[in-house]
Amino acid sequence: MPSYVDTAKCDGCKGGEKTACMYICPSDLMVLNVETMKAYNQEPDQCWECFSCVKICPQGAIGVRAYSDIVPLGGSVAPMMSSDSIMWTIEFRNKNILRFKFPIRTTAEGSINPKNDLKGKNLDDEKLTDEEVDNVTLKRPIAIVGK
Repeated sequence: MPSYVDTAKCDGCKGGEKTACMYICPSDLMVLNVETMKAYNQEPDQCWECFSCVKICPQGAIGVRAYSDIVPLGGSVAPMMSSDSIMWTIEFRNKNILRFKFPIRTTAEGSINPKNDLKGKNLDDEKLTDEEVDNVTLKRPIAIVGK
């Protein structure tokens, strides 16, 4: 199911030029209705349910009905993002609630400097990531066929 906006909760990110969901949507589907100052999904058929808009919405106004292999029919899922993890809250039809917390970072926020922390000898070289890097040759993967 595509993302949908609860207009009672949406505040249009307080009248900014671009809402958070507009900023994060990889398909540019979320837009702001300037008359009502509410966001909406302009092309629901193109939504791939990536949950990016749901996770970033500061008001929790965007939802996506999860597939039944994640949440049983009639249930709901709500992610809450922090700087180091995502907490997924699943509410079942019988009102039981389960929460799952997953880390999203392995380093401190802001600690990576991609220009100085790059590995490899030459970025213009056409070698792949499994080829020689910093004088270390990585082992080739072993294919396991059948049992």
